[in-house]
Amino acid sequence: MKVVVQRVNYSKLTIDNKIYSEINNGLLVLVGVTHNDDLDDISWLSKKIINLRIFNDENNIMNKSLLDISGELMIVSQFTLHAQTKKGNRPSYINAAKGVFAEKIYNSFILEFEIKYGFKPKTGKFGHDMKIEFENDGPVTIIMDSKNK
Repeated sequence: MKVVVQRVNYSKLTIDNKIYSEINNGLLVLVGVTHNDDLDDISWLSKKIINLRIFNDENNIMNKSLLDISGELMIVSQFTLHAQTKKGNRPSYINAAKGVFAEKIYNSFILEFEIKYGFKPKTGKFGHDMKIEFENDGPVTIIMDSKNK
């Protein structure tokens, strides 16, 4: 699994010009699933994300996690994180997991935050065309791949 984690002041996701979900002060996490992702990938990434110390403390040093600040979380599927651009100008998505499997892993990832950490992440809608408006705070953007533990 690949994720792009962004510290945001707010994030608003719309589908068909209607607000589907939104958060304030927290993390926007874009998730790309590949063919061999499993529960170990989910567990490792969720633990890393929830404990990432990327929020400022009283001394303006990034020393607090999402848990520490009682922040909000938005998780959105994004298969394009697995784009390969080595050849030509049209990205290949051969490493992105297909429909049913990808959705199962994505939903399990969301459930991990609910069950293990007591978070109710806001989400997008798997497989739909979505628009995301957000304000990156910092900017702070972290890219992680569970295959590079």
